[in-house]
Amino acid sequence: MTRPRHRAREAALRVLYFWEVGGVQPDQALGAYFREHEPEASEAVKAFATTLVHGTIADIPALDTLIEQHADNWRVSRLAVIDRLILRMAVWEFLFRPETPRTVVIDEAIELARTFSEQDAVRFVNGVLDGIHHAMAAGGTTDA
Repeated sequence: MTRPRHRAREAALRVLYFWEVGGVQPDQALGAYFREHEPEASEAVKAFATTLVHGTIADIPALDTLIEQHADNWRVSRLAVIDRLILRMAVWEFLFRPETPRTVVIDEAIELARTFSEQDAVRFVNGVLDGIHHAMAAGGTTDA
C-alpha cells in the first residue's frame, strides 16, 4: 500500500503537470484529478496535495532561481517538464515544510523521478536537491 504522503506528492505532481501542460487552473485540475483518478483518496491526501500544488505555483520565481543556482549549466526552462515540476515541488517543501526532513523530501523526489522520468533524471534530481540541502544545512542562503 502506498504511503499517504507519497500518494499526495504523486497526485500533486500529476496536477502540476496538468496545470503546466494543459493550462488548467489549479483548483480545476485538483478536482478533476481526484474525481477521475483517486475518488477514494482521504482528506489528508487531498489536503496535502492541494497545499503542494498551490504552494509550488505561488513561489515559482523563487524556486526556479534556487534550482538554477544548483543545476550546473541548466536553465529551468530547458529541463523536461516533469523534472522541473519534481524539483520545484521538492524545493518548495524544503523551504516551507521544515517539519519534513529534507532527506525524506529528496527520497520522495527521487522516487517520483524513477516513476515518471528517465534514469538520467533520477541522478540529476538527486544532485540538484542534494546541493540545495547541503547549502541550506551549511547556512547558505535560501533567498532566491
